[in-house]
Amino acid sequence: MAPKTAIIIGGGPAGLAAAWELLEKTDLRPVVFEESGELGGLAKTLVYKGNRIDIGGHRFFSKSARVMNWWRQMLPWPDAPAGPAADFPMLWRDRVSRILFSGQLFDYPVTLNVDTLRKLGPARAARIGLSYLRARAARIAPEKSLEDFFINRFGRELYRTFFQGYTEKVWGAPCREIAAAWGVQRVRGLSLRRALAHALRRPAATSHEGVETTLIGRFLYPKFGPGQMWEEVGRRIESRGEIRRHCQVVGLTRDGGRIAAARVRDEAGRETLEPGDYFFSSMPIADLIAGLDDAPEPVREAAASLRHRDFITVGVLLSRLHLRNGFAHGGAATIPDHWIYVQDGRVQLGRVQIFNNWSPHLVRDPATVWLGAEYFCDAGDRVWSLADAEMAALAVRELAAIGLIDPADVLDSTVIRAPRAYPAYFGPETRLAEIRRFTDALPNLYLIGRNGMHRYNNQDHSMLTAMCAVEHLISGGPRDAIWDVNTEAEYGE
Repeated sequence: MAPKTAIIIGGGPAGLAAAWELLEKTDLRPVVFEESGELGGLAKTLVYKGNRIDIGGHRFFSKSARVMNWWRQMLPWPDAPAGPAADFPMLWRDRVSRILFSGQLFDYPVTLNVDTLRKLGPARAARIGLSYLRARAARIAPEKSLEDFFINRFGRELYRTFFQGYTEKVWGAPCREIAAAWGVQRVRGLSLRRALAHALRRPAATSHEGVETTLIGRFLYPKFGPGQMWEEVGRRIESRGEIRRHCQVVGLTRDGGRIAAARVRDEAGRETLEPGDYFFSSMPIADLIAGLDDAPEPVREAAASLRHRDFITVGVLLSRLHLRNGFAHGGAATIPDHWIYVQDGRVQLGRVQIFNNWSPHLVRDPATVWLGAEYFCDAGDRVWSLADAEMAALAVRELAAIGLIDPADVLDSTVIRAPRAYPAYFGPETRLAEIRRFTDALPNLYLIGRNGMHRYNNQDHSMLTAMCAVEHLISGGPRDAIWDVNTEAEYGE
């Protein structure tokens, strides 16, 4: 008797974790359908002329020991950060990220140290302190918006200084129009008090237990970028199951109250019907519902109304950095940062990655500097619609404007567009409950992952949703554990 089949839509962290868990814990045969040629979803690694690009940056850490052990099974790392890294595919990295604000660089997360206070100046520092005390004395309740969330934890002055401008760049909307749920998921336990306590008491460097995720100062990273992890997972899955690349699931068919098959379009445009016994979907909810036979019209409307933010990375290869303004310090020729968050309304640039600092193996020629200039936009808007040459020119101008490069030092560039990178937490996202009631009633369909659940998950959260879905398939019961990932304090960042 042939084994039952699990159709998995999407070869990102959630889809691949589901496939591996099914192979390890069930007799089901997983078949993964991945629209692109690469595995890892947003956590894939792209290569341009020998230089590797990590889309958005992916630190490997989790407050879940289960995820950490899962990763270590795939790509080992030394027990100690000072261990023999050459013998392991994973590197320990000391996190360095800073905020560029008012021509100065500030530690991220914001650290209340002498350097920060000096750069803020006594007047602004005093306003921040008084504003925080006022916020603690008169908390906004209930928290209806992300603005309320930030003000309650940091005070209005610190919110305006370090959070408002960058966050509104990311989402393209005022913080007062963004749901507080984004803050609950991304910085649930972080506050000015906790940040100060963390500055005074550094946790053990190799432990993530009991530390707010945003404050973790050390992480792991594959030598050749995050895609190295997911290609290794894919290799192991293919030794026992099946992954079909360049195959897009364009619809699902129902037979009574169950999903019966997936409509799959291959690279040549041919469509086939692929029957399955169970279905795990990490594709965007809007696409899933649009392609689902007989979905009720209110559910279709709810799914179609969900919004995303899109993402562009411009890879810029340089002969050197040309540091000015806040970047110039003691004549240094380079900087240690993984990310620079650009809290500067004069430029559209949102964030800068220095790929050399993530891993030297991302850069073909170690004598060059490899940057990722990151832009948040909406598909079809002015930035998204720029031709690649115009987009690259914009990135070079803005990198020069903030004091990081000299355009004369640019050797090459490339443009990567990532549609629907960030599920939006404004507008009609509250209709997710309506969609979930419908999908949860289909007993052999599981929604997993970031876009599959329209939730701003990190890769470890996406993996956990897949793990919980497999556990539900095995044991049954309520599906709440799948949806509770990244809403409980244990998982919050």
